[in-house]
Amino acid sequence: MLPVRVYWEDTDAGGVVYYANYLKFCERARTEWLRGLGIDQQALAQTERLMFVVSTAQVRYVSPARLDDALLVGVDFGTRGAASLEFVQQVRRDDPARTLLAEARVLVACVHADGFRPQRMPEVIRRAVG
Repeated sequence: MLPVRVYWEDTDAGGVVYYANYLKFCERARTEWLRGLGIDQQALAQTERLMFVVSTAQVRYVSPARLDDALLVGVDFGTRGAASLEFVQQVRRDDPARTLLAEARVLVACVHADGFRPQRMPEVIRRAVG
């Protein structure tokens, strides 16, 4: 789980996290998951000409995060395709109850950098998600 702190820039005038920022928190967690596999996305784009693009995103908001909250963003997996992977993510408050704040389902496709045509997911990712 990726730790995230809520800053002023993440909130609206009432100190509540702006709804679109949950997608940013999820993106950061996916990027750190890839880093944990040893995947440098810039290097992958330059050497293999592969990129990851979001094709759909769905978020269910459960409870608000607020200014200065410590959050934890998880990464799990849903459906898997040859060129796509569904990430199932939860944003929780880092409190004793691990209060659920939002759940996201994000479908990411692997594409060739030239023309954005679907490409098979790299082997390291296929192995990591089983």
